[in-house]
Amino acid sequence: MKKKTKFRTFTLKKKNTAPKESSSLILQSKGFVPEIAADDFTLRRKTVKLHIKRRRWTDTQSGNIIQRDWILIGKGTCMTQDFA
Repeated sequence: MKKKTKFRTFTLKKKNTAPKESSSLILQSKGFVPEIAADDFTLRRKTVKLHIKRRRWTDTQSGNIIQRDWILIGKGTCMTQDFA
């Protein structure tokens, strides 16, 4: 008999394309920032757990690190900001 899991896990990775707002800079991908974990809405009666990997970039001329700041979780909740 198969053991049924109570949740589904999805891992989302940011594509290796530089952010449009930094298109004037020469950027080089330098891996990922620490993974974010979030609980999402149920899917077929199972909790959905999202693991999100965001890229970080280095400006090759200045050496500055560029990354997007995603605020995914509503303050004091376990839900996304749109639904909290």
